[in-house]
Amino acid sequence: MKEIVYTDHLKFRIKLRHIPDSLPKEIYLGAKERYFDVKTRHMVAVKEVKFAGRVREMMVCYDEKGDRVEIITIHPLKTYQKLHRIKTGRWQKL
Repeated sequence: MKEIVYTDHLKFRIKLRHIPDSLPKEIYLGAKERYFDVKTRHMVAVKEVKFAGRVREMMVCYDEKGDRVEIITIHPLKTYQKLHRIKTGRWQKL
């Protein structure tokens, strides 16, 4: 099992957006979709989760470095965001 580490930026986003501390790890481990973002050069995991009173897709951006995973950021996705990034080729399916 890889060690999962939260970056300082992720910790800031969790606090700012009032996201439960365990949610980024849950999304990373249980993602139904994974992509490589050619613009940011990071990997992306997407999962439907309950957040802010409703079920929505959320993404975490992360890097894998050997036996360590660094989760960089988290945010909810609007449907058009995901579809546009896939259609334009920014997100490549893993």
